[in-house]
Amino acid sequence: MANLETILQELRDFRKENSDAPKGIKERIKIAKSRIDEAENRIEEAEERLQHIEEATMELLELQKQFETRLVDQEGRSRRENVQILECTQGGSRGREKLELPPSFPFQIERAHRALPRPSPESPPRSIVVKFMSFRVKEEILKKAWQKKGFMNKGKKVFLDHDYAPEVLKKQKEYTEAKRVLREKKIRFQTPFPARLRVFNEGETWIYNTITHDSDFKPNVTDKTFSKWEKGPKIFWEMVKKNTIQSFEEIKNKYELTLLRQSFKRLPK
Repeated sequence: MANLETILQELRDFRKENSDAPKGIKERIKIAKSRIDEAENRIEEAEERLQHIEEATMELLELQKQFETRLVDQEGRSRRENVQILECTQGGSRGREKLELPPSFPFQIERAHRALPRPSPESPPRSIVVKFMSFRVKEEILKKAWQKKGFMNKGKKVFLDHDYAPEVLKKQKEYTEAKRVLREKKIRFQTPFPARLRVFNEGETWIYNTITHDSDFKPNVTDKTFSKWEKGPKIFWEMVKKNTIQSFEEIKNKYELTLLRQSFKRLPK
């Protein structure tokens, strides 16, 4: 009889334990769910903050870009009356004589100085920056110099050019290879301020704001010279290298160009 009571008591204890276990599991599940909900709320708040930070960063980057553009513009305006004289050593003939300017021509020079620190003796001469009091005078002098394509001084060719800001010069240098190819092919072009490339060919005018500028026009298979390309003048030299025009299929396959029915959209001059 005692053994039976012992067995019944054990059964009651076991039953109680089994009935208490789900309660503990449910309580732990409830706590875990609460922590998961809290974590999800924190993640959602963090994602919202991150989105706000990204939006603010984009706005700041755009604002920085605008400020940099304005700064370059202001620097360009401050250099508007300046001329750079390149490859000019000290001494030699006077510029008035070399440019064939009349004695009565009013130079109206405000100041002039050598640019950059003093170089080593074997380095090329520093450029001379001349600031004129009149923009008209400066343009007239540049026009004369460009017409003569520079002049000789102590056996060296001297050139005159605008005094551009360093950022503008950096962008203009990106067109060096494209301009070389265009000169070789005798295709007329211009480099409008601050740093663009305007190409004239077959009665059409195309303008690029950057060397990798993706133009609105596409190659036209009916154009025998293949002068209309898709991804800017950077690949132009590939089309005409070794003085041989490559086929449209070669260019199209290499650069994955897309042929459109409309050859190009005319860009503003």
